[in-house]
Amino acid sequence: MSHFGFENDIHNVLRLDMPITNAPMARWERKASTSSSSNISSLTPNKSVNRSVSLSKTPSKTPGYQNNLKVLYSQVQTPASIKKSRYISSVPERILDAPDIKNDFYLNLMDWGRQNILAVGLANHVYLWDAAAGGIVLLKKMEDDNEYICSVSWSKDGNFLAVGTSDCKVELWDVQYQKRLRSMDGHLARVSCLSWNDHILSSGSRSGLIHQHDVRVADHHIFTFGGHTQEVCGLTWSPDGKYLASGGNDNMVYIWPMTSGSDNHAIHALSEHQGAVKALAWCPWQPSILASGGGTSDRHIRIWNANSGSCISALDTCSQVSSLVFAPNYKELVSGHGFAHDKVVIWKYPSLTKVAELEGKFDIVVLYRHEDRVLNLALSPDGSTVASVAADETIRLWKSFEKDAVKKPKPTSSIIQQHIR
Repeated sequence: MSHFGFENDIHNVLRLDMPITNAPMARWERKASTSSSSNISSLTPNKSVNRSVSLSKTPSKTPGYQNNLKVLYSQVQTPASIKKSRYISSVPERILDAPDIKNDFYLNLMDWGRQNILAVGLANHVYLWDAAAGGIVLLKKMEDDNEYICSVSWSKDGNFLAVGTSDCKVELWDVQYQKRLRSMDGHLARVSCLSWNDHILSSGSRSGLIHQHDVRVADHHIFTFGGHTQEVCGLTWSPDGKYLASGGNDNMVYIWPMTSGSDNHAIHALSEHQGAVKALAWCPWQPSILASGGGTSDRHIRIWNANSGSCISALDTCSQVSSLVFAPNYKELVSGHGFAHDKVVIWKYPSLTKVAELEGKFDIVVLYRHEDRVLNLALSPDGSTVASVAADETIRLWKSFEKDAVKKPKPTSSIIQQHIR
């Protein structure tokens, strides 16, 4: 249209009222008579342009589309600054059946170890799924059918699995030989969360106490942290081993020092949440940064500086936050949610702008959502895949964080579904 405006201006200045019929075709006329696609974005294809290419052949689907929605994550680019585009898959890479998983917000029933083995507690069983080979092993079955698994946690090297149970025990298993090495007593209520720091294993209980175990020695219990007035449901050591963060049903977050002295008091007591705090995650590339998520009465994700105890930022997610995990490949934060949306969300860190929802929605990446609340998240050891386990008795694997992901056609094969047992 800029060409037409230019010619009209020339016409008005020169007062040319009569057309010259035998003159050669003007440049603007030649351009107007042909279809040009130089200003058409690839995100908004024009039908007339497609027809001008071929009247007899239907244009093929553009790679990277699913159900007419493009699953592209990148900034709008000009032809002069084209870069590789990251694509977030619109379907889970795999779905595992997880029957009889306990629908209890306060438990921590899944963890992914460094040896690429996913551990999950289902009722009174612990199963191991080898993500590389696809094999499934029953590691443990509790003798009393009325008891159940409450928590699982891998050691840093992925060779040993800690298991917390409803009968107040903490067990240590050698996974290679499928052998229980020891059973550690001391708690007076169920053990709902676990976290490793080298040879120190921390366990949190419904009693509100956090026990520290040195797994190398017979007299394993070395000291106790006491601050929570209700169940401890979140527990995680910082990447540098300097701090232990705990969250509880009393809406509190405590940050504890790595100490075995007699003065075992929290460094910080953080009371901003208005709901139970189960979701806790330390930032791998900023080890003093802690993310926490609140339950149904709170719904917020909060980012903390563990050194100062200050809240750096807060975000209302409008949904119960049940789990958090940092994804270092793209420096993002992943959150799992319960009531009212039952979804998994990827956030850019530190801005906390939404990258994708693993849930059907038109203006965000369209993915297959869970049918009940998400209970736990776990990240694969290579950082490429996040696993989400939900009360709908499924584990879904989302390969959303591959390094150097580029545009490629969607696979034509159906979703692989496998039973844990």
